[in-house]
Amino acid sequence: MSENDGARTAGSGDTGSTDSGILTGDSHPVPGAGGRKPQIGDSRPAPDSRGPKPQIGDSRPAPNDGSTGGNQGGNQGGGGGESGSNSGRRRRRRRGGRGRGQAGGNQGQQSGSGQGGQRGRNRPVEAVTDDAPVELDADTLKSRRGRERRGKPIGRYMMCVSVSDGITQIAVLEGRQLIEHYLSRPADDVSEIHGNVYLSKVQNVLPGMEAAFVDIGTPKNAVLYRGDLQYDEKEFGGKGRPRIEQVLRSRQTILAQVTKNPIAHKGARLTQEVSLPGRFVVLVPNSSTYGISKRLPESERKRLRNILDRVKPKEHGVIVRTAAENITKEEIERDVRRLLTQWDEIENLAGRSQAPSLLYREPEMAFRFIREEFNKDFRGVVIDDPDMYDRVRIYVESVNPALVERISYHDPETESLPLFERHHVHEQLRKALDRKVWLPSGGSLIIEHTEALTVIDVNTGKNVGRSSLEETVFRNNLEAAEEIARQLRLRDIGGIIVIDFVDMEVKANREEVATTLRDALARDKTRTQVFDISDLGLVEMTRKRIGEGLLESFANACDDCGGRGVNLDDDLLAGSGRAGRR
Repeated sequence: MSENDGARTAGSGDTGSTDSGILTGDSHPVPGAGGRKPQIGDSRPAPDSRGPKPQIGDSRPAPNDGSTGGNQGGNQGGGGGESGSNSGRRRRRRRGGRGRGQAGGNQGQQSGSGQGGQRGRNRPVEAVTDDAPVELDADTLKSRRGRERRGKPIGRYMMCVSVSDGITQIAVLEGRQLIEHYLSRPADDVSEIHGNVYLSKVQNVLPGMEAAFVDIGTPKNAVLYRGDLQYDEKEFGGKGRPRIEQVLRSRQTILAQVTKNPIAHKGARLTQEVSLPGRFVVLVPNSSTYGISKRLPESERKRLRNILDRVKPKEHGVIVRTAAENITKEEIERDVRRLLTQWDEIENLAGRSQAPSLLYREPEMAFRFIREEFNKDFRGVVIDDPDMYDRVRIYVESVNPALVERISYHDPETESLPLFERHHVHEQLRKALDRKVWLPSGGSLIIEHTEALTVIDVNTGKNVGRSSLEETVFRNNLEAAEEIARQLRLRDIGGIIVIDFVDMEVKANREEVATTLRDALARDKTRTQVFDISDLGLVEMTRKRIGEGLLESFANACDDCGGRGVNLDDDLLAGSGRAGRR
């Protein structure tokens, strides 16, 4: 979340869910039909050169032409998800090699078309961030405004947005403590593409991996696993899920959405089940999905279920988000209409674009965070960029006008300190990048990253306790469990995580430590799975990984040691070699 290699294992927590804690119904693919508008689930094979132009929208199995996707995949089998064919390499060179990633991102911003003659007129669909304001009566506004004390809003969280040289940083504080940090760079049309929808082209089909490598116009091909395919069950007789080479073959044009950003040498991960998130609902086009967030109380779920029955479009699925609590039918209906309009625009753009093309782009990181998280628990959002401040206020006014007054501007020209310094963000970030974390009682955590997993070692350190060794170790482990949950969230550590707690003899103590860890992780919106403490005192867990973590955002591997943290003694090695030859 290896990342692509291990993403399909049990407990990886790697799905395309848009809102954690959501209960959804079964999603049924819509059968393809010729001559209709583009649809989700395009698995049509590339036509013969004499045939018609490829269309989007059906799930016809690949024809048996004596050259299966498996053979193509074996011949082209590119390491790291790249097509290994000579023709593919020639195509990439013509597009600009590795450099096309930056160019492609810029082209995407300008036109939305990665290649072809459609540039200039096929711009990608943008998420709506400037809709007309919602009109609410005074009583409704007052009930949604949140708590105030002496005329000032109060809340558990604070959000700080700092923009400098095109780089946007978001810091989320609980009280004065930094709990989350996000960073977005100008080139993130290449690296931060989670949620984007592409008209893409299949490069290789690898039956042995049950996956296909897909060109979406980024430097590395994306990966589409068999479990993320959409297909027509009738085409395959309803006898279980077909093999991937039966559905896909090289050079097919498919519609797909990114569920995981490219990380290091691994490409992005795709799904054919597209979902468009709004403020209150998530639209799942061409699906029967029906769901309401499990985080809501049962009485509220019942009310929203009645609303959903009236506003849900027949041909599309809808998931109601946690943010829809106490929201009126009119607001939910408006959110659904807005998403339906976006989907129609995506379909129309797909019909006149050439693969690979960007069809839909998620909004900037600040807008995504406000859409997903901003509510009355936030005492405010402070932004130090005037343009960003104006656009965020317009967006909040259109989706949640009761909280628009909690958006404020930090003027760097008149304020004595920069925004992040005023709230001690930089100081806390530096501590979060250290491998050692001190606990209040004197214990410590050592956090080590490896290629396969992250290891966290718990030490008692200066904590000598007062009564007994078991009690000292138990209290130390309880502190560590709380701090580990915070560090995973702050550092955005994903994938497999192994925690080495200090050994405890009492079984009840081990169980309480595991329960404390799970309770602390429950406040994390990213899905996790935690197993019990083993006989060796180890806890195995997974945390969904979407993009790079905090350390990867601020650091590069050392050129001298290659990130190993050691320098080899070349003179000694050379001497040993000469001695061996004698």
